[in-house]
Formats: sequence, C-alpha cells, structure tokens
Amino acid sequence: MQSDISLHHVTPIAAIFIAISVAVAFLLHWLAYWIATRVVRRMKFDPVILPAIYHPTRWIVVLMTLAAGIQPLTFSDRIEAIWAIGSKMLFILLVGWLIFASMRAFRTILERRSDITVEDNLKARRQHTRIRILYRVAQCIIGFLILSLMLIMIPGVRTVGVTLMASAGLAGLAVGAAAQPALKNLIAGIQMAFSEPIRLDDVVIIEGEWGRIEDIKLTYVVVRIWDDRRMVVPVSYFLEKPFQNWTTKTSDLLGTVFLYVDPAADVERIRTRFIEAVKANGRWDGRVAMLQVTDHKTDALELRGLLSARNAGIAFDLRCEVREAMTHFLRTEMPEALVRSRQRIEADQGFEQLLTRRSAVAG
Repeated sequence: MQSDISLHHVTPIAAIFIAISVAVAFLLHWLAYWIATRVVRRMKFDPVILPAIYHPTRWIVVLMTLAAGIQPLTFSDRIEAIWAIGSKMLFILLVGWLIFASMRAFRTILERRSDITVEDNLKARRQHTRIRILYRVAQCIIGFLILSLMLIMIPGVRTVGVTLMASAGLAGLAVGAAAQPALKNLIAGIQMAFSEPIRLDDVVIIEGEWGRIEDIKLTYVVVRIWDDRRMVVPVSYFLEKPFQNWTTKTSDLLGTVFLYVDPAADVERIRTRFIEAVKANGRWDGRVAMLQVTDHKTDALELRGLLSARNAGIAFDLRCEVREAMTHFLRTEMPEALVRSRQRIEADQGFEQLLTRRSAVAG
C-alpha cells in the first residue's frame, strides 16, 4: 500500500528550485532591509521600527517564496491538505507576530516623546498611561482574532464552533458567570484609560499605604510602596472605592508640620523662626510658608505649619527638615516654650495647723 505521505514525481530539479527560492527570499529580504535602513537614516526617522519587524517580515517572505516554489512538487492528497491548512495558519501566525512587533515599536516611539522624568510631567504621565492601557487592550483583541482565524482554518474545529454557537445558551451563561471578575477588571481597565482616576507615577494612598503607581496592566495596577514593597490592586478598585490621589491635577503639594508649645510661649517669635527655616531650605518651592494656632489643649498650644513643595517626595523631606530645625530652636533658644505640666497643691486647715506647731517647736 502506498503511503499517504509519500511524494510522487519529485525531481531533483524541483528540490533544487525550492532551495534556491528560499535562498533568494533571504537575499531579497536582506537587500530590502539594507535599503530601508539607509532610507530611514537619511530621512531621520525613528530607527526602532525596522529592527522590530526584521524577523517577522523575513519569515513571511520565506513562507510566500516556499509556497510559490512548492508548486512543481506533487504530494499525496493528505500532504496537500495538511500543507493547505498549515501554510494558512502559519501565515496568520506570522502576520500576528508582525502586528505585535509593530505595535511594540510604535509604543516605544510614543513613550520616548513624552518624558516622565521632568518635574512637570502631568501631560507625559497621562500619555504614558493611555498608551499602556490601550496597547494591552489591542493585544488582547488582536490575539483573540489571530487565534480565532487560525482555528477557523481547521475544518473540524470550524464545525465544532458552529455547533457550540447553536447551543451556547446555558454554556454561555455559565462561562460568563465564571469569568465575571476578569471581565469586570478588563472593562474597568478600558474605562480607566479615558476617565484617568490614576496615571503612571501618581502619588496615592491606598488602604493606608503611601506609594506611587509603578505600572498599569490591563486588569491590575502595581503600586510601589514607600519602603519598596509592591501592592497589586485590581483596576476595578480605583473605580469602585475611594482613595487619595495627591497628583491628580498637579504634583505640587502642601505639607504640614505640627508643633506643641506651652500656652505662655511667644507664638509670634516661633512663627517668624518657622518661616525663616522654610525659606532657607532649598526644597521649598516659594509658594506657601505660614504658621497658625489650630488648637488650644489643656497644657499646650497646637501650632500647624504649612509649607509647599514641587512633589510629594520633596514635601516629605522638607517637613522632616523643618520639624528638626524647629525642635532644635525650641530646645536651645526658647526652652520656656517647651510643653510642661503644672500642678497646684493646696493644703487643708488641719495640715496648716500642724505645720504651724512644728514651726513653733523648732523656734
């Protein structure tokens, strides 16, 4: 019995023709890439795209050349059927590879044009956030389409798909219920790209933790805590629960320094020294420096100092340094302003008579 995978009428000339065709494909691709590289250098385009698409385009050219060069060969019906399906699936896979590589290159180009390392980086952070979220949404959509097109090329899978589509009632409800958390986070990620409750490098307080938005995935967000821990939060959290965002409109921030002094302290002198300490610090941005009496407790006055800085990190350091300077000032120059406890002791009449008799005896 003749094997289904045997080759018929395969001549050496045909095999040599296939090998030459593949070699010519490599040569043509290399030549086209060399010319494109020179053109990009002369036109001063971004050189990121060509290296990104080099490998996908090379194998697409090889596959197309192989498909043309295989025509002189005669295969069995089974081999021809496998080649017809396999070549189409491989072509779809290579095109998907090319699309993903191009998307990655364009994302790199767009992110380079918006620098988030500068002080006033609100616009750049907004662009980076949208680019990353939309890039991952496009990845999911294109990946799903590529997988669907590859499966449709298989006749058996296509038939099963039609059958499942016809009886997808209860099965669809079950799958939808099981995938509800993932779908909710996916939709929340798309919504967050346009509503922008958070952006990359935003300063936030979540569950009592201070941190910065380090990365935004399609279904979750990575928050870098101040002590370098990482908190992973579902994106739906930022649309459903309250949280603090200190850099929604601008990175400028007001900081507070609380001081507790004796009620008899000279507040005006303390205020003058506080403003001097703030203005002498290079971290101050020149906007706000003031001291107010915010509360009068039983044994102390509460003084709240307000100061401003360019961002949350600088504001934290400024607060610590000014607090340290004011503590040193009160200890060395105004010790009378330090909080102290006062007690008044009143003796009753019997105790006073006893003291009087003892004084008389001693005299």
